[in-house]
Amino acid sequence: MIKIGNIELPEFPLLLAPMEDVSDPPFRAVCKDNGAHLMYTEFISSEGLIRDAIKSRKKLDIYDYEKPVGIQIFGGDEESLSLAAKIVDATNPDLLDINFGCPVKKVACRGAGAGVLKDVPLMVRLTDAVVRSTSLPVTVKTRLGWDDNTKNIEDVAERLQDVGIQALAIHGRTRTQMYKGEADWTLIAKVKENPRIKIPIFGNGDIDSPQKALEYKNRYGVDGIMIGRAAIGYPWIFNEISHYVKTGEILPSPTVEERVNVCKKHLIKSYEWKGPIVGINEMRRHYTNYLKGMPNIKEYRLKLVTLKEADEIIEVLDEIVDKYKGHEFERSVIELINYHEKCAV
Repeated sequence: MIKIGNIELPEFPLLLAPMEDVSDPPFRAVCKDNGAHLMYTEFISSEGLIRDAIKSRKKLDIYDYEKPVGIQIFGGDEESLSLAAKIVDATNPDLLDINFGCPVKKVACRGAGAGVLKDVPLMVRLTDAVVRSTSLPVTVKTRLGWDDNTKNIEDVAERLQDVGIQALAIHGRTRTQMYKGEADWTLIAKVKENPRIKIPIFGNGDIDSPQKALEYKNRYGVDGIMIGRAAIGYPWIFNEISHYVKTGEILPSPTVEERVNVCKKHLIKSYEWKGPIVGINEMRRHYTNYLKGMPNIKEYRLKLVTLKEADEIIEVLDEIVDKYKGHEFERSVIELINYHEKCAV
């Protein structure tokens, strides 16, 4: 069993990564249904919270069925992060996570997210300020360093543990890599092997199949795995990994009906949480991923991204089930989408 504060997780937990514009309550709901053990909100600006910005406040929405769930905040100012931590505390999540890993320009180049990797003493001060401002367990998600010349994660892990964080998730790339190249888990393993490190260490980056998850578990010795891009349009990845780790067996690929049912739930939750216009519009980016692997699906996909009523969309999804019933999906590794690809470095 893995513990973060009073949170008890399975022996090898699978965490849903906090992904901006992805890890909202509708998406978290379908991931929870399909085996995610711990989930995080999209990152929330500390400045936005203390200014009472509507978008930031909305991201604080969490539900009992999601638990355990953590709220993630980011910022580069001690006072702002402290005040934001107090606001988060009042919403009663299971933990509070600090984002020191987001690589996109609008965050990192303003001294927040992965931008803090350039100033480790500041990172320590920011973390200490948050730990002192909340009664919640505090965790951190970060990267190996800013660039190839500053891969300082071993030092960072010790110093953050010393100021009180209770778990650390590490993405195996630097900030300048964004999502390019292959994630390097060797430094994650060194952090885990460090006798000074007593907190759980979770690895993140490039997990695209149950086989790879088990291989990395055995090779790098991490306490658990955080999964992000592989879950987009394929939340079944969590149950598939858990089953494979326990039994060595690959679960059957989800059927057309199973895929459509999860897509429907995602749509309905999106409609309910975001409203009929935004909920339907923002759901459009997910259909391609849910329907991947179906031949000649373009006509249906075009309908799904142009219809404006939920009932009409559900009718099209039902048509897809009728047409493709019995279709067997080819088992392959999951294509990892670079969901930040339009964000300039």
